[in-house]
Amino acid sequence: MTAAAPATRQVAARATDLTKVYGSRDAEVRALDGVSLDVHAGEFTAVMGPSGSGKSTLMHCFAALDTPTSGSVLIGDTELYSLKDKALTELRRDRIGFVFQAFNLVPTLTARENILLPVSIAGRKPDAAWFDQVIEATGLADRLDHRPSEMSGGQQQRVACARALVSRPDIVFADEPTGNLDSTSGAEVLGFLRRSVTDFGQTIVMVTHDPVAASYTDRVVFLADGRVVDEMREPTAERVLEHMTALQTRQLGGQ
Repeated sequence: MTAAAPATRQVAARATDLTKVYGSRDAEVRALDGVSLDVHAGEFTAVMGPSGSGKSTLMHCFAALDTPTSGSVLIGDTELYSLKDKALTELRRDRIGFVFQAFNLVPTLTARENILLPVSIAGRKPDAAWFDQVIEATGLADRLDHRPSEMSGGQQQRVACARALVSRPDIVFADEPTGNLDSTSGAEVLGFLRRSVTDFGQTIVMVTHDPVAASYTDRVVFLADGRVVDEMREPTAERVLEHMTALQTRQLGGQ
């Protein structure tokens, strides 16, 4: 279910000494505490950890949805937080794809219109051959004229995945993409994400709490207390569950 690590080990995104602090003095919370992490191109990476470990904060800083207190983030060779607002907006639009737990589709638009929204906003014409490839891979050909209210949760999330891929981003960030889905629909979405890495060479980073979802990935990075504490290659659901249980036990023991 997992692909081998790419031989080139090209870095698609890099966080260096990333710190994110909320509040101050007695109320200070260090959501990220000096995180350094490379995300390799053409890989499916999961980020996991106990509740409050900083995994969503890390993804939001990587994806330029939040600003770190200190440290740096590179997408390719571009330092995110040296960019002015307009350039940062364009980078998010053109080089980063997003898949959210809540789908975030526009209810008045059809599936086709939702998928093509990033391309339309950028003022570009879609690549018809690539669009057809993505639609075939997501199995949405017969749903393109339906609005979100006429689709199941799994179909809506596959629309969101297709939207994330249609502009051929450098990297896709997925935040608990199966969190609102039943196991069958979740497996369909994860299967598509896996295929987009294996067949299309996409780079994906997924925050998840689900060991089964993590088993679709090439690499799992574990966070605890705002720090990277371990990683696992060629994960299985059983190994990930054991690791997460040990982390949570350690966290409870330290309280």
